[in-house]
Amino acid sequence: MYQSMQQTQYSRVKVVNLKLLKDDMTTIQLSRVHGDFGFVATDQNGHSIQMDSSPESGGENFGVRPMQTLLMGLGGCSAIDVISILKKQRQDVVDYKMTISGERETGKEPSLWKSINVEFHLYGDIDQDKAARAVDLSVNKYCSVAATLMGSGATITSQVFVHPAQ
Repeated sequence: MYQSMQQTQYSRVKVVNLKLLKDDMTTIQLSRVHGDFGFVATDQNGHSIQMDSSPESGGENFGVRPMQTLLMGLGGCSAIDVISILKKQRQDVVDYKMTISGERETGKEPSLWKSINVEFHLYGDIDQDKAARAVDLSVNKYCSVAATLMGSGATITSQVFVHPAQ
């Protein structure tokens, strides 16, 4: 990859002009589309999400807050892991829901996630022990989003609820 770089007065900011991007590099395009802080972020496959700041910070509730996308990513990442693990164990997962809540640090900038709680609700003919083990493997071994959040100091707790198929 060829690139030219300029150092700025800000220690963590570099202006980069990329001439050639690697094909396997993940690329996100972000565009302001609504008010001051309403953005749409789109991946290289055309999938997009809307983001905005809170009304208290000048936003207009156009989309989710950027920090909320981290919790959403945790949910998606872990859900894929858990369902994949349970399918390999021939468990019949007919529905799947999660509730994710988090608390951020106060009085700090940046304000990182301090604690996160995840409720896993699995529906179907599923062994409780296998479900609990799948969640443990996801959160503590496989889910890259969980590893990223824990690497920044967040604690992640979880509860697993197995329900009969609805």
